[in-house]
Amino acid sequence: MEDVESADSIVLDPEDVRILRALQIDPRVGFAAVGSVLGLSELTVARRYRRMCKTGAIRVVGVVDPGALGQSQWLVRLRCRPGSVTAIAEALAQRSDVSWVALSGSEVLCAVRSRTQEQRDDLLGRRLPRAAAVLDIQASVQLRQFVAGRGHYWAALAGVLTPAEESALGSTGQSPFTERPVARGQAAPLTDADNALIAALAVDGRASLVDLAAAAGLTPGRVSRRMQSLLAAGILYFDVEVAPAALGYRTRANLSMRVHPALLKTAGRALAGMPEVAFAAAVSGPHNLHAVVHCRDLDGLFEFTTDRVGALPGLETLEVSPVSRQVKQVGTRIDGGRLT
Repeated sequence: MEDVESADSIVLDPEDVRILRALQIDPRVGFAAVGSVLGLSELTVARRYRRMCKTGAIRVVGVVDPGALGQSQWLVRLRCRPGSVTAIAEALAQRSDVSWVALSGSEVLCAVRSRTQEQRDDLLGRRLPRAAAVLDIQASVQLRQFVAGRGHYWAALAGVLTPAEESALGSTGQSPFTERPVARGQAAPLTDADNALIAALAVDGRASLVDLAAAAGLTPGRVSRRMQSLLAAGILYFDVEVAPAALGYRTRANLSMRVHPALLKTAGRALAGMPEVAFAAAVSGPHNLHAVVHCRDLDGLFEFTTDRVGALPGLETLEVSPVSRQVKQVGTRIDGGRLT
């Protein structure tokens, strides 16, 4: 739950955080543009960015939103036999359709974003139920996301840059994430070139057009146009992955809540505005609202859940499950609190 050693080793200084905020506004912004606005040299910005990446503090990645392709997303909670939880979590983290894996005691929580129904049914309907080490499975489909991705750090880093600096970097003052249904209809199928482009961006969301063109077998001009088309359709988005400890958030937890249905949207939107909340979604099942939260320590988690989450309109029950280890985060493996 608290990884003080890793937190101390990858802590970001104020200039790093200012650069992070600039990337949050535009993940592919040029280093020269950032330096011009922040009063730093292009070389300094590039050096600091590469150091943050090398130490596992941040990553810029391209991510596919399965909802834009008409695909459902599931939160899966597994209760495991003692001694088996780590092996199950590691096996799940190896799968490309499992984007998020965390341990909490003898339980594993993961997010499943299968590209096809057959892939999802194979995992949830056959493989996991047959695993001898899995004692119980609870699967909830996501119904609506209230906040996800870099929308969380948009709230957490408010005030790091001046309004003038934010405007110069292209900020509209609004979070890059907007509340949306999880599945939003069937888009045109992705081509082989699209998949190759997306795979390259998943490794490095700031890869040059020349490198992306080589990976996708297209010209740089065609890659640029196709990337913009995928962004406009909502199929692709850029996420600035951050190791929470680098910003001083050393404790994380999953919150399972039951909220009166008439107040579910109100409660979800209230959570979305809280800097501690990295993810919040309405889900199916007895707990109809799920959130992932980052706090500075366990006492901060206690204060946050009792004073602020406890005051959410319509809240009927709240279960707090501190995370003992994060294994994967939006497709990025985590080792010792570092993005790897």
